[in-house]
Amino acid sequence: MFSMIKQQLTTRLQQKLSPQQIQQIKLLELNALEIENRITRELEDNPALEEISDSFTDSEDDDRIEDYEDKGSDSSEDLSLGDYLTEDDIPDYKLHQSNYSPEDRKEEIPYSESESFQEYLLEQLRLKNLTENECKIAEYLIGNIDEDGYLRREPEAISDDLVFQYNLDVSVREIENAIEIIKELDPPGVGASNLRDCLLIQLQRKEKSPARKSAILILTDYFELFSRKQYDKIIRGLEITEEDLKSAVKEITLLNPRPGGAWESTLETKMAQIIPDFQVETINGELIFNMLEKNIPELRINKEYGYMLKDYTEKNNAQGQKDALLFIKQKLDSAKWFIDAIKQRNTTLEKTMSAIINIQRNFFLSGEESDLKPMILKDVAEKCGYDISTVSRVSNSKYVQTNWGVFPLRYFFSESMTNEEGEEISTREVKAILKQCINNENKKNPLTDDALMKELKAKGYDIARRTVAKYREQLNIPVARLRKDI
Repeated sequence: MFSMIKQQLTTRLQQKLSPQQIQQIKLLELNALEIENRITRELEDNPALEEISDSFTDSEDDDRIEDYEDKGSDSSEDLSLGDYLTEDDIPDYKLHQSNYSPEDRKEEIPYSESESFQEYLLEQLRLKNLTENECKIAEYLIGNIDEDGYLRREPEAISDDLVFQYNLDVSVREIENAIEIIKELDPPGVGASNLRDCLLIQLQRKEKSPARKSAILILTDYFELFSRKQYDKIIRGLEITEEDLKSAVKEITLLNPRPGGAWESTLETKMAQIIPDFQVETINGELIFNMLEKNIPELRINKEYGYMLKDYTEKNNAQGQKDALLFIKQKLDSAKWFIDAIKQRNTTLEKTMSAIINIQRNFFLSGEESDLKPMILKDVAEKCGYDISTVSRVSNSKYVQTNWGVFPLRYFFSESMTNEEGEEISTREVKAILKQCINNENKKNPLTDDALMKELKAKGYDIARRTVAKYREQLNIPVARLRKDI
C-alpha cells in the first residue's frame, strides 16, 4: 500500500522579538535600584563600556580621534571606524536629571546593622543545656521560622530535609522535642505552627486569672466560633456572662499574633525598602517633575577600544588578528547598544510619567484621593504615544515621591463609573466613601452589603450590591458578621 503525501499551504502571522528587543523590554521593567545594579554588571562584563567621572577631561584623546577620523578606513568585514570614533556618535549623556549646584555636597549617611530575629533566637538557644544533635536540629528549625515567628512546616518534611541536606537521620519525635525547646524562647509564641498555637503559648506563660482561664478555653475549644465572632454560642457553651466574655476577649486581643514582627532586619524587609523612581513637587501651585535615578553613572564607549579597532584594521588579516577584531567589534556594538537602550528607557519613563502627571494634575496639587480621575492604561498610552504594554511595564514596580507621600504608579490607575448627575467618577472615590461608611458604622450592629448599597445610593453613587461586595473585598474589609463587636 502506498501512503498519500499531502501538501498544505497556510498563512500565519507571527511576531518574533529580537534578543535586543527582549533586553529593551526587560530594562524598561526595572526600577531605580535594579537598573543601577544592571548597569554595574554591564560595566563589569563589558570593558568597552566605561563610566565618566565629573572631572573627566581628555582633549588629547579628542585630537587623536580627529586624526583617526581623517585616516579612517573600512576592513573586509565592513567595519566603519566612524561608528565608534566619531565624537557625535559617542552617546555621552546624563542618565538622570540634576537640579543640584556644584557646591552641593553628598553627605554620607551612617549605617548600622541591627540584630536579626534568627540571631536573637540563636543567642538564647546557646544558653540552654543541649546535646550536639539537639542543637543542630534546633538551629535548623530556627532557620525555617518565618518573619512572623511561625514554624509552619510539618515535622515529617523537616525530617526528610535533614536527611537529604545534612545526612542527619532524625526522627519526628526528636524534631517535636526541639520545637518545644524553641517555644520556650522569647518572644512568647515563637515557633508556633498557627495562630491559635501562638496565642495559647502566650496565655499559658502569663499568670493565671479567671479571664485568662476563659481565654484559654475559648482558644482551645471554641476557636472556630471565636474567629467567626459567634459570641452567643461561646457564652452558652462556657456558661459564662457577657462581661466574662468581654474580659476573656480583651485578654486575647492584647496578645501578639506576630511575635517576630518586632524585628525588621530580615533579608526580605531590607530588600523591600522603597526607592522612588520619580519626584513630583508642588511649589507655588506649579508641579516640578524630576527623575530620581541619582546613583546611575554617566556612560560612554571606551575610546581605547576604538583605537584598538583602528590598529587591527591596519594590520594583516591573520586568523588570530581577525578573531581579535571581531571580539572588539562585538564589545563595541554591545556597549553602544546598551547606552542607547538606557537612553531610550529614560525617555520612555519620562514621557509616560509626564502623561500621568498631566491626567492626574489635580491630585498632585491637592493630595486628595477624591481628585483622582478615572484613568486606565489606554488613556496614558494615547497621551504619550506608546503601546499599552509599554505603559504597563513602566507602571509596574515604579514609585513616585510627592508632597503627600510616596505612591506606586499603579495607585493612579482606576476604572470609572457614572454618578446620578451623569459625572464620570473614579471607582477609587467610591471605595473611599464605602470605607468611610464602614468606619462610621455602629460596630455592635455593622452595616450589611445591602445597607451599604443604600448608604452609597443616598450619597449619589448608584451601584449594585454585588459591586459593593467586590469593592469591600478589594479593601480587605470582612463581612458585617465579622466586624461585629460584643
